[in-house]
Amino acid sequence: MTSTGQDSTTTRLRRSRHNPQSPLHDSSVTWKRSIKKGAVPRSSPSLAEVKKKGKMKKLGQAAEDDLIMGLQGLDMNPEAKVLVGTGLVFDEQLNEFHCLWDDSFPERPERLHAIKEQLIQEGLLDRCVSFQARFAEKEELMLVHSLEFIDLMETTQHMNERELRLLADTYDSVYLHPNSYTCACLASGSVLRLVDAVLGAEIRNGMAIIRPPGHHAQHSLMDGYCMFNHVAVAARYAQKKHRIQRVLIVDWDVHHGQGTQFTFDQDPSVLYFSIHRYEQGRFWPHLKASNWSTTGFGQGQGYTINVPWNQVGMRDADYIAAFLHILLPVAFEFQPQLVLVAAGFDAIQGDPKGEMATTPAGFAQLTHLLMGLAGGKLILSLEGGYNLRSLAEGVSASLHILLGDPCPMLESPGAPCPSAQASISSTLEALEPFWEVLVRPAETPEEDSVAEDGVQEIQEEGPWEPPVLPILTWPLLQARTGLIYDERMMSHCNLWDSHHPETPQRILRIMCHLEELGLAGRCVTLPVRPATEAELLTCHSAEYVERLRATEKMKTRELHREGANFDSIYICPSTFTCAQLATGSACRLVEAVLSGEVLNGVAVVRPPGHHAEQDTACGFCFFNSVAVAARHAQAISGHAMRILIVDWDIHHGNGTQHIFEDDPSVLYVSLHRFDRGTFFPMGDEGASSQVGKAAGTGFTVNVAWNGPRVGDAEYLAAWHRLVLPIAYEFNPELVLVSAGFDAARGDPLGGCQVSPEGYAHLTHLLMGLANGRIILILEGGYNLTSISESMAACTHALLGDLSPQLALLRPPQSGALASITETIQVHRRYWRSLRVTRKVLEAGMRKPTSALSTEESSPGQTKPEAAKVVLTRDQSSETATGRATLEKGPSASEDAVGGAELNQTPQASCTEKQTSAASPVPGATALLPPSQLTGNPKTLELGKEALETLEPQALGEESLLGEAAGGQDVDDSQLTQGFQDLADTNQDILHAVTPLLWCPHLVAVRPMSAANLDVTQPCKDCGTLQENWLCLSCYQVYCSRYVNAHMVRHHEVSGHPLVLSYIDLSTWCYPCQAYVHHQDLLDVKNITHQKKFGEDMPHPH
Repeated sequence: MTSTGQDSTTTRLRRSRHNPQSPLHDSSVTWKRSIKKGAVPRSSPSLAEVKKKGKMKKLGQAAEDDLIMGLQGLDMNPEAKVLVGTGLVFDEQLNEFHCLWDDSFPERPERLHAIKEQLIQEGLLDRCVSFQARFAEKEELMLVHSLEFIDLMETTQHMNERELRLLADTYDSVYLHPNSYTCACLASGSVLRLVDAVLGAEIRNGMAIIRPPGHHAQHSLMDGYCMFNHVAVAARYAQKKHRIQRVLIVDWDVHHGQGTQFTFDQDPSVLYFSIHRYEQGRFWPHLKASNWSTTGFGQGQGYTINVPWNQVGMRDADYIAAFLHILLPVAFEFQPQLVLVAAGFDAIQGDPKGEMATTPAGFAQLTHLLMGLAGGKLILSLEGGYNLRSLAEGVSASLHILLGDPCPMLESPGAPCPSAQASISSTLEALEPFWEVLVRPAETPEEDSVAEDGVQEIQEEGPWEPPVLPILTWPLLQARTGLIYDERMMSHCNLWDSHHPETPQRILRIMCHLEELGLAGRCVTLPVRPATEAELLTCHSAEYVERLRATEKMKTRELHREGANFDSIYICPSTFTCAQLATGSACRLVEAVLSGEVLNGVAVVRPPGHHAEQDTACGFCFFNSVAVAARHAQAISGHAMRILIVDWDIHHGNGTQHIFEDDPSVLYVSLHRFDRGTFFPMGDEGASSQVGKAAGTGFTVNVAWNGPRVGDAEYLAAWHRLVLPIAYEFNPELVLVSAGFDAARGDPLGGCQVSPEGYAHLTHLLMGLANGRIILILEGGYNLTSISESMAACTHALLGDLSPQLALLRPPQSGALASITETIQVHRRYWRSLRVTRKVLEAGMRKPTSALSTEESSPGQTKPEAAKVVLTRDQSSETATGRATLEKGPSASEDAVGGAELNQTPQASCTEKQTSAASPVPGATALLPPSQLTGNPKTLELGKEALETLEPQALGEESLLGEAAGGQDVDDSQLTQGFQDLADTNQDILHAVTPLLWCPHLVAVRPMSAANLDVTQPCKDCGTLQENWLCLSCYQVYCSRYVNAHMVRHHEVSGHPLVLSYIDLSTWCYPCQAYVHHQDLLDVKNITHQKKFGEDMPHPH
């Protein structure tokens, strides 16, 4: 979604979807292989013939254009500067304040002392680029906060303890010290210094270790230990000074950063994502606005994302699932230019506030996932964290990742718990109208617990509580990336066809390009060796190995004849030696990685290997290098090491699949063109239904594309929705990639559009697994420029270079999404991490969103299509009060949906429907006779006769109640006449004029301090003191419609829905066109009553 051109309708249409159509498929040409593997029916040309013809012909115009576009975006400058360095702001002055009247207050100087000791112990301070904290100027703070508030905070420097305590008591959960203002200014300025350094290319990323925290601070309000909102100020500063257009703010503090959300909830230039403890509103700050249903207002609709946790004990797997399924897909569509993190560490196990069960390693993973965004421009700003050890180790883990260290493996990753699945599903449901990338094809409901064919269903885990916080160890690497290549592998060539696409030039061109870019020199060049007999026999039969060895002594005619015995194979006298070298190179790289000689590696080898079966060559492949390397790794480790093989070659790796299909220690994931069985290697082996067998059932995962032009958007969608969730649940100890680049843009055989930058991102995302131990082994790829650029991009990623910015992604193709969904549906029974899906709302439920629509925000208007009365059979006294959870505590229904509030709003929504359409006056419930209702018992529409009785003056704006702030001018006689007219047309219709007991816009009500409310304040625009109203979102005061209608104009501009009358303390909702009375409004009403009459409201409930 772009940041411009947004409207405010609840049902806002997404950008026009670009759906390239796949060629029509004739089912009559689909076949099953009923002959020997590797052979194809005579009606189909062999792969070699197809490749030869494709090579000899000119590329089609479309493919040529795609290649040109891709190459234009590539950085061909070999002298390009590699940006390094992690900035760190740590200033002892920030410890010069504390709570004067409570030594046990959690936000205390010892927090930074513990962090400093940990960083010194791990040698991290010396590895960072140190920056001095600076003061934020008033003008900078005013980007978010009011001058009056800043001036008030400045006066605290001269207050005594009694005065400080009195002022602090007017806010929620804060203390004040004479140095609080100075330290808060230093804290904000520290983040701004890092913004200048990152955006000025002094450093690549940074971390501000500061206090006090900031994300709860609001425009004119201290809150929750926070005075100034450092991250919010930094975002505005980056936009103003550095002309940044799009900023992503990620808030992983266990408390919702309501101050940050309120600052940007109408702004499409800032995407705010918060993942926090909520417990149906029972956890501080106790706001409905912290729930998943709040998505922003006006043009900012869809740019506020809340993932609320509704139980304690949430684990790393829950947080990672939220990032994979929600944050990363949306962020790649949003394309931020800067990422700011409100980095609280109070969700780590042991924190007394959070009561969660995450680990420092989990936050290292989250940091790594964010480093792929915004070209790596990432700044972490410390927020909460109150267990000193957990806090120090969390900060240290994140800083390790910023410095480029590998991600530690998770001790017990598992899959998201049911409550997390429910929260994530609810958030996805709320956001889907606004983000193309979240669109999911309709899924066939199925029972996950049903097991067929004797397959044992994976058991659900209970809450996981590790006994102690695991101790992280960080490897001391001699070198980062190993590179293996030998020009002798070029001697394998086609003696009869000089145009064959699997040409010796493939590896030469790749190596030349790596050298041109200086990448080869940054890698450790490892010596090549041939694979031993024992290594080859782990995956191939002795008879087959001897058969290939015999080709070394064959004559040309015999070689041709022998090659024809296989599918798409040519053989020359050097073939056996080259295949041995290719496989041995992969094994040598495995040895280097597992021994710690290097962290990761690249094998530039040929011939490729993933089509090679146990006893036959196939598709240019002789020995299955990846498979042999996997078995070699297990042999070295001495146990059934968990190995993930990702095969992104455009052709299905049939050989690899068959070798491991009954082995649960190897997870094989392939993404390939399938074209319903008609794309090489043809047949059904690459279908999504192929899941392995015996003990290996569920450990073969096929994503089968059924057409061409699949690109970055589709592969990233597969990574986020399928590949990474399964991979994290599997928790591999080594990752091997069958790195074919024939899905790259411009490849003559693949017909797809993956960019070099896309491959870099796929590589980066996989690097979070297996302690960063990942090896890329070249497979296919037949456009020499494309494979060179793509392998270079992957090598950049392995070396830890910044992830490149992707070009603006088009929406994923619907056909590709269908393929991904099909695979998810097949594997949901085996992998619990795939059970995060879009929920289907129950009958009678309205899609949750707090955003205001253009139609809703127009006073006095009703929508003809909304003329419905929605009734619910099970409406009870509890639901009649709206969302009763906060007032009455948890209900049984919460557990049924894992804590999500999907079942808590339908009746309230029904009330909204009734008042806005079926009733002639706001707040009135129409009691219609059964004869006037049509439809089923759950959703009943007004019949035609009943609609005709409601004349335009009854449904139109003339009949709406004359509400002083937003309603129409209707005097008592007109209102009485309206009732009389209705009574004349239908004697059975009765009305009761009552306020709504709930409305969906209550989430917009923000907390306030009594010190900031003045009931004598004049209208902000005209200065009148007559009939003024208070906006409950921004607390601005404007006059009513009867004066100059400035509150009406304020609503139309801001979209703020709810206002409070200073005359009679009534509350009016513009979108609902009704008075509202609800528990959430009592606090502000009581404060107003105290200010006006000097005493509490007599009957607050």
